[in-house]
Order: sequence, then C-alpha cells, then structure tokens
Amino acid sequence: MSVKAILNEKGYNVVTVTPQVTVQQVVTFLHDNHIGAVVVLDMDDSIVGIMTERDVVASIAKYGAACLDKPVSSVMWQNVYCCREEMSVQTLMEMMSKLRARHLPVEREGRLAGIVSIGDVVKYHIRAIERETEEIKAYIAG
Repeated sequence: MSVKAILNEKGYNVVTVTPQVTVQQVVTFLHDNHIGAVVVLDMDDSIVGIMTERDVVASIAKYGAACLDKPVSSVMWQNVYCCREEMSVQTLMEMMSKLRARHLPVEREGRLAGIVSIGDVVKYHIRAIERETEEIKAYIAG
C-alpha cells in the first residue's frame, strides 16, 4: 500500500493558487471545492506554501476580518512538508501524526503530483481492510 495507490483511487487533481491571491479568494476556493487545503505555487510551479482551513482560523484570530484582504503569501504555511508516491501508507500515517498535518502535497521529481488528506488515508485504509476481510471470507468458504 502506497501513496500512489491512494492517488490512483482519489485522483491527482490539486487546487492551487499563486501567492498573490487573497485569503478571501482561498476561502472561496476551499468552500466551492469542498476541500481543506490549497497548495501555493510560484511562477515556476514550485511549492512555496500551503493554506489550510486551520491557517484561515489562525489568521482570523491574529488579524481579525482584515486578514481576508491579505495576500495568501502573508499568512500561508511556508514550511511545507511533502510526501512521495512511493511512500508506504503506514509511513504516511506516521508522518501525518508526528507533524499533526491533515494535508500533505505529493511531490514527484520536485514538482507537485497530488495531495493526500488524512481523510483520504482513512478511506483507503478502511477499503483495504474490507478487501482483506472479503478475501479471508472467500478463502474460508472456498
């Protein structure tokens, strides 16, 4: 079980923004796309930040409603932790738990290849357990 397997099931699409968009625009993207994070890319498509729902709440707590007019670059998380497609789901879960990260961009050769959330990991893990259970039942019945 790997990160690539999760992406193969959920897809590789990632909502991205540039550092210049406002926090209000990010909030709209999060809401409209039913997601919890956007990845911030520079003009070379390099990952320069991530903005999550948690970051929005922290920004409002720190700056009040005025934060909505700020560029995302002024409030985003710049120290972005990423994972790779070949990483095992077990290692991914450990990484997310240790970092208290709910979203991790997936890098391939230094470029954004996808994003995984803790929800994606849980769904994948449950499906894997269900598949294993069905195989065991088939073996016993067989």
